[in-house]
Amino acid sequence: MTSTPGVRPARPLFSSGPCAKRPGWDASNLSTIALGRSHRSSVGKARLRDAIDRTRAVLEVPDDYLIGIVPASDTGAVEMAMWSLLGPRKVDMLAWESFGAGWVTDAVKQLELDARVMTADYGELPDLSAVDPAHDVVFTWNGTTSGVRVPDADWISASREGLTICDATSACFAQALDWPKLDVVTFSFQKVLGGEAAHGVLILGPRAVERLESYTPPWPLPKIFRLTKGGKLIDGIFKGATINTPSMLVIEDYIDALKWAAGEGGLAALIGRAVANLETLSRWVAATNWVDFLAADPDCRSNTSVCLKIVDPEIAALNEDAQRKFVKEMEALLAREEAAYDVGGYRDAPPGLRIWCGATVETADVESLTPWLDWAFAEAKKTLS
Repeated sequence: MTSTPGVRPARPLFSSGPCAKRPGWDASNLSTIALGRSHRSSVGKARLRDAIDRTRAVLEVPDDYLIGIVPASDTGAVEMAMWSLLGPRKVDMLAWESFGAGWVTDAVKQLELDARVMTADYGELPDLSAVDPAHDVVFTWNGTTSGVRVPDADWISASREGLTICDATSACFAQALDWPKLDVVTFSFQKVLGGEAAHGVLILGPRAVERLESYTPPWPLPKIFRLTKGGKLIDGIFKGATINTPSMLVIEDYIDALKWAAGEGGLAALIGRAVANLETLSRWVAATNWVDFLAADPDCRSNTSVCLKIVDPEIAALNEDAQRKFVKEMEALLAREEAAYDVGGYRDAPPGLRIWCGATVETADVESLTPWLDWAFAEAKKTLS
């Protein structure tokens, strides 16, 4: 084995979810005021409302948008929106990675909607200009498993008739969202702020609320999907009265992350941290002949879930199974050396690496990671000979 690089990342945590905790995180910093108390108590509701209010402040959510904490992570939030809002119009379903493809399955096979499916291969985007403003549209702002994001919201009409439902779980807190163009936004704590899993956040604009109160879906809705009662929005959901029992410890952890985010300088600072991490990787990729970005267009390249492909001719010539085995060997080498954890690409994506560069990751750790990636590649390649 060749000699290893001299410096390891101080925190070799590059998982794309759950992601690295904020710098300096310690469980002893979490408030215990609501632990062991009912989430329906005045204390429980106050802590949930505090999380909502801090979310609005850091994300710069408009005052007329509602924010609710809901079950089942980002997936639950997206499902609630789709099952509650879709149906009265045709819907354009955009998919260029596995989670977007999952929403397509729901729309076409479960809800049996009048859907137009627009897809692209991993690393690319569909033709956004083809989206019909008379249709509803469901899309991911940032494809977690492909490393591809929409460059902006210019393709969304300001005078649209349909609703925009945006899965922004890997974008919130790291990318600037164009709120007037988005009627529904979802995310989970476990991504850019490094929170814990199992809860999601559902953000509704005025047009989404209007749809909820004027349209009743023809299919039965499970209790955890119900956002209205008697044709009116259940507004308590957006004031801290959650649909089902949340983990108050998770909520305290999220509040801790939001306090850190505000202390760093808010949204602009968080975006800057993620951009600096991507720029560090970009310089390394530009100087390295065995790797490239899966997303060819820099304007559509994620600054959170950065996906890389191996372009070395010898590795690229292998079949897919052999390429995946090669990547797993690299991942195992890095983990054994405690240089990087969880950097393998998503199981449904093309074989390659995926490195989380969100706001809780330190740029110095990304810088320390790059020579280890070169080392792991060289070591894994020796196994082929």
